[in-house]
Amino acid sequence: MPIRISGVNLPDNKRIAISLTYLKGIGVSRALDVLVKAGIDINKRTKELLEAEVAKIRQVIEAEGYELEGDLQRRVLGNIKRLKEIGAWRGIRHARHLPVRGQRTKTNSRTVRGNVRKTTTSGRKTSTQKT
Repeated sequence: MPIRISGVNLPDNKRIAISLTYLKGIGVSRALDVLVKAGIDINKRTKELLEAEVAKIRQVIEAEGYELEGDLQRRVLGNIKRLKEIGAWRGIRHARHLPVRGQRTKTNSRTVRGNVRKTTTSGRKTSTQKT
């Protein structure tokens, strides 16, 4: 049975230190911190964990007050909405789907804009009949 924390199924065959990073809001360093506080070996596989160890991980995450999954996503979206409402530069960039943190846009902004590859032509239509 897969281990479920904050509504997310953790992968069974990965080390628990890596499995915890599947939770939005927990990266590698925070996952290692949680495991040290819970007293669990970082090289242990997720499927090898006992119920008591899983409960201890949950307890440490709740005790530290980490913002995870839905709450974190709501806060981030709320911050972006606030920037748009006050008319901040970053809010305008978010609204126009352009890079927010000063990256160049002539090239290399495919991630934010989507993979839009527009090529310009001379504007002249090719003639279909011979002259």
